[in-house]
Amino acid sequence: MAVASTRNLMMSIGAVLALSACGGGADRVASPGEGAFPPAPAPAPAPGPAPAPAPAPGPVAGCPTGFSDVGTIAGKTNCRLPALIVENTTVPYVDGVLYSISGYTRVGEDVGGDAANPRANQRSATLTIEPGVTIFGSSGQDALVINRGSRINAVGEKTKPIVFTSRQSVEGTTNVDSIGQWGGLVLLGRAPTANCIGSVTPGTAACEAEVEGVTGAYYGGNAPGDSTGTLKYVRVMHSGFEVLPNVELNGITLAGLGSGTSIEYVQVHNSSDDGFEWFGGTVNNRYLVATGNDDDSIDTDTGFSGAIQFAIVMQRGQKAASGDRGDRINEMSAAGSSALPSNPKLVNVTFVGAPAHDRSAMVLNSGTHVEYYNAVVTGSNNCAEIDTAGNANTRGTFASVFFSCGAPFYNDGAGTQLAAFTANANNVANGTSSLSGFTNGANENAVTAADLSTLITRSGGFVRQVNYIGAVKDGNDTWWQGWTCGLPGTPSC
Repeated sequence: MAVASTRNLMMSIGAVLALSACGGGADRVASPGEGAFPPAPAPAPAPGPAPAPAPAPGPVAGCPTGFSDVGTIAGKTNCRLPALIVENTTVPYVDGVLYSISGYTRVGEDVGGDAANPRANQRSATLTIEPGVTIFGSSGQDALVINRGSRINAVGEKTKPIVFTSRQSVEGTTNVDSIGQWGGLVLLGRAPTANCIGSVTPGTAACEAEVEGVTGAYYGGNAPGDSTGTLKYVRVMHSGFEVLPNVELNGITLAGLGSGTSIEYVQVHNSSDDGFEWFGGTVNNRYLVATGNDDDSIDTDTGFSGAIQFAIVMQRGQKAASGDRGDRINEMSAAGSSALPSNPKLVNVTFVGAPAHDRSAMVLNSGTHVEYYNAVVTGSNNCAEIDTAGNANTRGTFASVFFSCGAPFYNDGAGTQLAAFTANANNVANGTSSLSGFTNGANENAVTAADLSTLITRSGGFVRQVNYIGAVKDGNDTWWQGWTCGLPGTPSC
């Protein structure tokens, strides 16, 4: 018994010493009294029932001033934008409100292509759209058109993007094949274009063209620095429509936009025609996402000379109606005067073609000169097609470009395109993709990034120097999260 008592006493002393030795300073748990043990914590109360989720906001009474109450849709009030907006107007975010367009909603009247001398008696306006607003169209000719001299100020937030979509989308009936359910977004500016009506000189105020798909809407002019406003944290979904045979609206049409326009953090999803299409202009763009588009995802024409940095393209696999596959990831054309050649610069882009895609990922034709830097191209039958037969001035510049396709170049008879490509030691013609979706793996990150110092100067400081190729360096590079849909870790579209 004496031995047992001594053992118990020593164990109690050891426990006290062990507790007193744990931690020190501000982190130390205060003792309730010298030599005493803290009382046992009170048992936690049994959990009650989980609180009911907050109900979704229902319709509200009436619409903000300037908008027409046209009933309810999806349990919310449907407020229609006017057909013509000629005063500065804000589309406010209101719980329980969805906004719609019917036919063409035009912002401002066309002031012409001369920025210093706008046409008299033509009214301009700025349309401001608040974060979280959803605007939908119900038919193919429902489109939002920003005329020359007017502006759109659509600045969403990363967790509260501005959404342009279809009636079916807000009703919850869209699926992976839902395309072409409304028109799209058309932005028009006064920057130079090579596509002139009549015999006029590109880059002058008289050089203008009617934009594809919208009657009476013109672009082009003499103002390279023109501004048509800002798109930021914006999604355009289920758009694009063939107004007439071979006359189509895109997800977003960017026609004659000047470098004063800001386009960043913008997604086009499931357009029945092109995702983004630039007609002339000098606008620079960054952080673009194109998913599920039925025609080309990035299309440039008529003297476009801007830069695109950081872009993800996930190409549609199968056309919904025809059974054909989605078209090219890029179709880069010059169409227009050789006095103003197209010269797009694509930097830090990742292009993922559809499985068994039977077309070239990137097609350059009609005298365009496209520059690719830090690009990753994979998944297509051919990575690039440079059509010099149609125009000997067609060419591509490639630096730190990683190809992983069935073949690097389409129809490269003597291998001249491949030889020019591999002359740059940082280009990879027959790589093995290690992408995780569109995020770089070891093989992509093994490629030395291009020195962009000259391009930075040429872009007026817009392009940024980075130390990796592709649009998404690794798992810590999350610029695409929070505002997109249909990508890994994002909501469905």
